[in-house]
Amino acid sequence: MKLKPPGFTIGIEEEYLLVDPETRDLAIDPPADILKICQKRLPAHQVTPEFLRSQIEIGTRVCANISEAREALSELRSTVAEVARQHDLGLMAASTHPFADWHLLKHTKKERYDIIAEDLQAVVRRLMICGMHVHCGIENPELRIDLMNQVSYFLPHLLALSTSSPFWRGEVSGLKSYRLSVFDSLPRTGVPDRFDSYGEFERLVSTMVEAGSIEDGSKIWWDLRPSNKFPTLEMRMTDVCSLMEDTLCIAAIYACLLRMLFRLRRNNQRWRVYPTTLVAENRWLAQRFGVEGDLIDFGIPGPVPTSELVEEIIGLVEEDAEALDCMDEVLHARTILKRGTSAERQLKTYRDALEAGSENREALNLVVDQVLQETVTGLN
Repeated sequence: MKLKPPGFTIGIEEEYLLVDPETRDLAIDPPADILKICQKRLPAHQVTPEFLRSQIEIGTRVCANISEAREALSELRSTVAEVARQHDLGLMAASTHPFADWHLLKHTKKERYDIIAEDLQAVVRRLMICGMHVHCGIENPELRIDLMNQVSYFLPHLLALSTSSPFWRGEVSGLKSYRLSVFDSLPRTGVPDRFDSYGEFERLVSTMVEAGSIEDGSKIWWDLRPSNKFPTLEMRMTDVCSLMEDTLCIAAIYACLLRMLFRLRRNNQRWRVYPTTLVAENRWLAQRFGVEGDLIDFGIPGPVPTSELVEEIIGLVEEDAEALDCMDEVLHARTILKRGTSAERQLKTYRDALEAGSENREALNLVVDQVLQETVTGLN
């Protein structure tokens, strides 16, 4: 009896920064009305607070396909941006702010966040970062674990396509995704462990709960994990994309990769599962260089331009993109490769401004202006 195909439904979560458009700095104490009004205009569970008061998080409904995800994400981004604008604030989709100082920020008063603040201390206080998570519906828990083991290999490629955090506290970090350097200071992060079964994963979570380390699986913050709430495999490695089209591209490729791996399984084949250390090495290369660098092809083994490996992925998932009706979104990866990610565009704006005679803060202000504009580009 053949294994039933998963639904491959899509859910996208994005975290944004609230910015004062005059100072271009983060809004340290934004009005509480922003969240309340958003939750009146949208389903309340789709707009939620984040750890820092300067942040706001959205999550789409369960979407049958990328077309539905586009509609849902556009409505969420545009509504939150409009409400923020009515309160004289801007909405910024980037994984770090170019010059904000985490020492000045306040965390949201909520029991979960109060506990996290007490447990993790300075490590979490500096969590002035935003991410993007993509849920893909994999109803069978054993299949969810099997695909998690295999798709981990491709996550650095998706990270490279998403990078949007080249700055930290007013300086060029030298990394295209500085966000991960901050996030990795938390426990239970990084490339996930490998599991032989869903039961083995459940036993790990139970052990940590019984030991008092965590309350539940939601505090395992790996780059990829079986969701604690939904029958999904949740991808968490990527930066939040400034342009919505880039978000949809990454979500589409992720869903197509999972479908491709499911096809292999139906044919009694599978993608090779590489050691976590090797995948983590590619994660670092993507974090450091983005799409402009190389990743390691472990089959050679040797470095290959990330752009070539992305092209290989496009070829691998062509059949799946057709089946999931998201070919245009998958092919958008070529646009990202050609014009660069948000990180590359931010750095170009910054360097061009310096060359034109701007002071450092003036150049960083131009970066903020650019990202604020891109955040609302292409919305309904």
